[in-house]
Amino acid sequence: MTLYPEQYFKNILEIDVELLKKHGIEGLILDVDNTLIDLDKKMLPGTVEWINTLKQAGIKFYILSNSNKKEKVKKVAEVLGIPYFYFGMKPLKSGFKKVAKLMQLEHEKIGVVGDQIFTDVIGARRCHMYPILVQPIGEKDIWITRIKRPFEQKIIDQFQKKKGEEKK
Repeated sequence: MTLYPEQYFKNILEIDVELLKKHGIEGLILDVDNTLIDLDKKMLPGTVEWINTLKQAGIKFYILSNSNKKEKVKKVAEVLGIPYFYFGMKPLKSGFKKVAKLMQLEHEKIGVVGDQIFTDVIGARRCHMYPILVQPIGEKDIWITRIKRPFEQKIIDQFQKKKGEEKK
């Protein structure tokens, strides 16, 4: 289903090299807000080490954020040592396509990691990329995201129920 991710994790740190290799993923497009940092701009502890571990395994990275706050996105990108594209207008295809071209990877070899179904998962699906959903790292959200969270939670609940039934 278009709204379902391929994987759902507590946070980015649960995504490992084995999972990525198993699914032919050579690069990750990362969201910023509530995926890498919370709304107070605090980075999830362990993020730098996680990025470095995956880089050593040959995984490429790019940040694609919907934020129009260039300095915020730039600062996160600099801390992690990865390139970025801000005001990505997800789930529109243009930002995803631009980043894929810059990464020099086929769309099917790119995983998209984010905390929102209506931006990250749908955008990844529309571009034939591998959507990985993570729980938001903070409880605070901007108003538009707060409105969408209850709808997203219903989809996540359905997804988890379906996954549970598949394992039986």
